[in-house]
Amino acid sequence: MTEPAPPHRQPDEGYRHGRLTARPTAVAAPGPAGPAEVPDPAGGPPALRHVPPGGTGPYRLVLLLHGAGGSARQGLDLLLPLADAHRLLLLAPQAVASTWDLIAEGYGPDVARIDALLAATLGAYPVAGVTVGGFSDGASYALSLGLTNGDLVDAVLAFSPGFAAPLVTHGRPRVFVSHGTEDRVLPIDVCSRRLVPRLHTLGYPAEYAEFTGGHEVPAEIRRRAVDWLVG
Repeated sequence: MTEPAPPHRQPDEGYRHGRLTARPTAVAAPGPAGPAEVPDPAGGPPALRHVPPGGTGPYRLVLLLHGAGGSARQGLDLLLPLADAHRLLLLAPQAVASTWDLIAEGYGPDVARIDALLAATLGAYPVAGVTVGGFSDGASYALSLGLTNGDLVDAVLAFSPGFAAPLVTHGRPRVFVSHGTEDRVLPIDVCSRRLVPRLHTLGYPAEYAEFTGGHEVPAEIRRRAVDWLVG
């Protein structure tokens, strides 16, 4: 994981560095509640969105990223059972390829699409707090995007991550990491047990939850993560 960059944006930082430009804005009339498909600005598979019913916000926006070979639906399902009770506005995009651009060829197309989806959502709903979360490759990407964009993202949920690879860093978002002790896909000893101490060394507030299990996100871990997020 890279050392933190100076706490200001460099003139040449852009999508190739993983930087997001979308920001919360004042919203006079919130969009509709409930589930919805959100068209992909690049013409690919739509993203999925869920807005809790009742009330007009503000919501905590949680961007959810699927694992390798996964789908937007799998990303959304990570926290869907807990969203309404905790006023979480969920947004789950689909990667351009089988996994996220950073893991394949470097930041670029997925960052641009995520930025456009975030901008559209932030322009339609009042938001107080932005979180990025994910599972497996999606967790690695969530950590990388979150540490890169800590001036937008104030919390990261990383379920069974492999690594974090920000090219630049901004802010100090708080981080929740979970990992199964029997994970054979991304073994805990070379992943989270190395990653979390590194986060602490670099000054990130990091909560760590190990559990007995494999490459998965048990219901109790999801509840613990959301309690940490909203608490």
